Amino acid sequence: MLTVILMKISDIAPPINVSTTYRYDEHNLIPAAEVKDFLSSIEENPVYSRESHANSSRVQKVLSKVLNGHAVIYNSGCSAFHALMCHYNPKRIFFDESYFGIKAIANLITRNYGLKQYSLKDIDKFAQEGDIIHIETPLNPFGTAINIKEIAVKAHAKKALLSVDSTLAPPPLQNAFDFGADIVLHSATKYLGGHSDLLAGVLVVKTEKEARALIEDRIHLGTNIGNLESFLLLRSLRTYEMRLSTQSQNVVKIVNFLETNRCQYKNVIQHIYHSSLQKEVFVSEQLSKGHTAVFAVIFKSQEQCKNFVQYLKYFQHATSLGGVESLVEWRAMSDPDIDPCLIRFSIGCENAEDLIEDLKSALCRLEKENINM
Repeated sequence: MLTVILMKISDIAPPINVSTTYRYDEHNLIPAAEVKDFLSSIEENPVYSRESHANSSRVQKVLSKVLNGHAVIYNSGCSAFHALMCHYNPKRIFFDESYFGIKAIANLITRNYGLKQYSLKDIDKFAQEGDIIHIETPLNPFGTAINIKEIAVKAHAKKALLSVDSTLAPPPLQNAFDFGADIVLHSATKYLGGHSDLLAGVLVVKTEKEARALIEDRIHLGTNIGNLESFLLLRSLRTYEMRLSTQSQNVVKIVNFLETNRCQYKNVIQHIYHSSLQKEVFVSEQLSKGHTAVFAVIFKSQEQCKNFVQYLKYFQHATSLGGVESLVEWRAMSDPDIDPCLIRFSIGCENAEDLIEDLKSALCRLEKENINM
């Protein structure tokens, strides 16, 4: 006879639980049709991990505190945006530059259901009640800020909903709700995860009612976060603010170095983009606690881009962003529509002076190679 031993859990870190199914409580057998609060019941007594499991419930509660709202967790940022579109079911969406996965999802919905797509400049003319206005700020891959409050006023005048992708500057860097956002989206793969080892996404809404409705949708969309990813995300959130603060401080030092010394690399650097270089008043208000650790530099040739990423010692040439390690990407490798001379940087938690020396060495080498060209 198999004996089940119940032990008091005293783990400092939550355990990894890979089970997909759970025993029913034999002392509390209530048929599903008689359960009064289904969502609460599966949180307290999980049945099947697609619906809920201990670590997904736990990470959702932690993220609700971190992100200043009611968080709903997903298995990727793209899943989170798809869930947003399924739940709010807009007939029109308004957006300009945005993550290519967002555009791809909008295109799929347009193809299948006739969703109409407009740019932000069309809000006043075409927006109606229930439409989605979507902005990403700071904007990937440039790290530049868009005025949330200005777009919110336009959206709400038309009774449309403003969705803000705040992946590149999660709280405390930017709290999009303070400036008029109705829904906030994060790819938790990035700064919330912070270690380049998990995929996750999160929607943050203002009311528990909205969150519960999104969770009910998620059960049937099949996009709950997995057990291992939940464990990893909980681990990451233990160092979240410390990481974010270091990365923000590092990027300001690095961008300032590049901007101050760009005349030394006049044959290489064409333009530098980052929110710390913007002069608009709203930027300091919106990003009052610091800047995103992502920025972009436009070089003068594709050949320089190819060589630059090979000359670096501490930066790793890879896509994605937000991890503790500094990454650099010749963005044309993953985005066919981007300026082919754009280099995206994601600054990590290494010593800022070491990173600056690495950049200085690579840029000096490029400058010497191009001085007589």
